[in-house]
Amino acid sequence: MAATNLIDERETEAERVMSWRLRELERAGYEPTAAFELAGRADVDLHLAVDLAHYGCPVDTALRILL
Repeated sequence: MAATNLIDERETEAERVMSWRLRELERAGYEPTAAFELAGRADVDLHLAVDLAHYGCPVDTALRILL
């Protein structure tokens, strides 16, 4: 497999992960802008972000915790 194909596959996989994270965060209650910011950060624990939302943590507070 050519190196360019591997790069394309990685980018595609990264895009799929980003989309999945974005959907999960929006489903948990984050507004699109906050969800997009969190979804793009690999250092943000998705499960913690979702748990914070599910337990009623305000989005502003959750963002301060997560970022």
